[in-house]
Amino acid sequence: MTTGADIVRAVLDGNSFMTMATADADGVPWATPVWFATEDYRSLYWVSAPDTRHSHNIAVRPEVSVVVYDSTQRPGDVMAVYMTGTAGLALDVGEGIGIFSRVSVREGIGAWGIERVTGDARLRLYRASVAEHYILDPDATIDTRLAVTL
Repeated sequence: MTTGADIVRAVLDGNSFMTMATADADGVPWATPVWFATEDYRSLYWVSAPDTRHSHNIAVRPEVSVVVYDSTQRPGDVMAVYMTGTAGLALDVGEGIGIFSRVSVREGIGAWGIERVTGDARLRLYRASVAEHYILDPDATIDTRLAVTL
């Protein structure tokens, strides 16, 4: 029997982009897709320039909402994972870039070293800490979300 946790893992393992919703200091929303890496389904890593709109938003309002789904699926066939949490610059850059690099290599993108996200580098490593995971209820005929515990 497939569990909600199985669905979360399958969707996050099977997709490379997450759409992250942020808001600025005034609450004006902004959504952006970013390539992400995870190994534990609770910490999502991505690289971004600090001067992007979503990075500015995270700096003033760290609460984020994230969705990951396969956009090639037909309506009604899509499995998606919805998440809430907080985001910011990764505090443990060494550990985070290790995760990001392992997933990047596995996906054929290449290795990442700490020098690509520190010092004079244009990009920085960010981390979203997921507080809640949800999936669509596969037995419901309307948009009903189920909380999932991993």
